[in-house]
Amino acid sequence: MKHIFKAGTNPQKPVLLLLHGTGGTENDLMPLAAHIDPEASVLSVRGNVSENGMPRFFKRLSEGVFDMADLKLRTEELHQFIADSAQQYGFDRSNVVAVGYSNGANIAANLLFSFEGSLKAAILHHPMVPDRDADLPSLNGTPVFIAAGTNDPICPAQESEDLKKLLADAGAKVELHWENQGHQLTMPEVEAAKVWYSKI
Repeated sequence: MKHIFKAGTNPQKPVLLLLHGTGGTENDLMPLAAHIDPEASVLSVRGNVSENGMPRFFKRLSEGVFDMADLKLRTEELHQFIADSAQQYGFDRSNVVAVGYSNGANIAANLLFSFEGSLKAAILHHPMVPDRDADLPSLNGTPVFIAAGTNDPICPAQESEDLKKLLADAGAKVELHWENQGHQLTMPEVEAAKVWYSKI
């Protein structure tokens, strides 16, 4: 997968796995990572699917309707890519924190839904429930931060509430943060994520 790896100044810090939104690239969230933890290493990935020339992490049938077979395939592909990258770059596979926005947050959520121990923690900006039929693994205290917009036209408020409940029922420690905004990634929610991250 096309990506950027940037070694951090503190090898004890987590590796921040950056996952962009539809139409984004591996460069999009780099400033976000520097803001959240300037000492952490960064693995920023570009989605392998193209929708009308826009990179995504998995196919969709229409807005808000996921191609479930492709979601499964691409989640497995990303999971393997993280393991391969840990070997290639010499970082601790068990110390990876995802930072995803929109489509990137959805595949990060699906990593949690699919693989026990896939992420140490996750910051999900405007995610949806990736798979309502999934049998979630034990998430056993995994910290998850969800940022949501009360007026988000793409991700209704109920999606965020449902995702929180599904993750919490599997044992995750979830914080749901609301902004009175739409689907855009806002500075106040980034600040809230940074404060949350500093405590995990």
